[in-house]
Amino acid sequence: MQPLKPAKRTHPDQTGAPRPPAVAGLAEDAGPAPAPPRLPEARGPLSAFLFGRLAGAPRELEEVAVDSGEPALHDEDLQIALYACYELHYQGFDGVDERWEWHPSLLRLRARLERRLEEGLARAVRRPAPVRAQRVPAALAELAAGGDGDSLLADHLAHDAGPERFREFVVHRSVYQLKEADPHTWAIPRLRGRAKAALVEIQADEYGGGRRERMHAELYRATMRGLGLCDDYGHYVDRVPAITLAALATMSLFGLHRRHRGALLGHLAALEMTSSQPNAKYARGLRRLGADAATARFYDEHVQADAVHEQLAAHDMCGAFAAAHPSLAGEVLFGAACCLTLERLFARHLLGRWEAGESSLRGGEPL
Repeated sequence: MQPLKPAKRTHPDQTGAPRPPAVAGLAEDAGPAPAPPRLPEARGPLSAFLFGRLAGAPRELEEVAVDSGEPALHDEDLQIALYACYELHYQGFDGVDERWEWHPSLLRLRARLERRLEEGLARAVRRPAPVRAQRVPAALAELAAGGDGDSLLADHLAHDAGPERFREFVVHRSVYQLKEADPHTWAIPRLRGRAKAALVEIQADEYGGGRRERMHAELYRATMRGLGLCDDYGHYVDRVPAITLAALATMSLFGLHRRHRGALLGHLAALEMTSSQPNAKYARGLRRLGADAATARFYDEHVQADAVHEQLAAHDMCGAFAAAHPSLAGEVLFGAACCLTLERLFARHLLGRWEAGESSLRGGEPL
């Protein structure tokens, strides 16, 4: 069993240390921005078709089959294709013309992929019973109380997992954590009043309150470096399976469609309301394995921040949104249920593979 590798550098203290001069913060960003990641590897005929077209100039796409017969949440070909379509709205890909982002024929193809994703969510997620708008915060709390999908996983990482398994877990999470908060930020211009103010307050914390070194994505990069992993954006996409990508795709689906804004808020609320205890366990597991403070700081930060965000998300954000849009109260709860269900499926995948003595990642090569 390999020991944890030390971090190459650490971030400033997050608990009140003096802010460094602005020029020091700019030094690391000096020079041209890094190139976006390359297109991932295809996982079947659908993604092979899509990636082949994206490598060329934007043009009308031919019809292509999108239903492989596999369950959507576990369909590798579908999920990597959706990942690529959505990533065009985030950092894009090296060598892919940026005009593809809004090309009508690509949007038509993406809509067909999204229908499969939505059908997969409808099959996998039990839609909560409808409630009155004023009961939305309480209903969210009830869902969160039963949302122990990753408790066994968190316990395993806290008490039993060796360095290899912890690295695998961090690699899975990297596809979202290195863009943490971005999918939910799409909701900001779609809200008004109290709900909007609450979401902005939550997101401001996620983005470090204006300080680069406090951004949660940056803290996660420090965790990856501390574990001897590459912290480049998108570096491990080819290693993660469909269920990991499906969780990210669901956030982007909700974020990029105004009609899903209620589900997006519910999804975020579920994340915030079920985060503190697992993150405390992840931090405990890292320290058990000999990690330093910088490597564990991402998890430490979430223990405190998400305890505060829990009330903001349930009452000020989702409660206010449901009061303003009573017909969308059920969508808020459905978004939360999607989040919790995908967490359960994700945890089941990792623990099942590890119990069988196998890697939870694709490819088989060591990290």
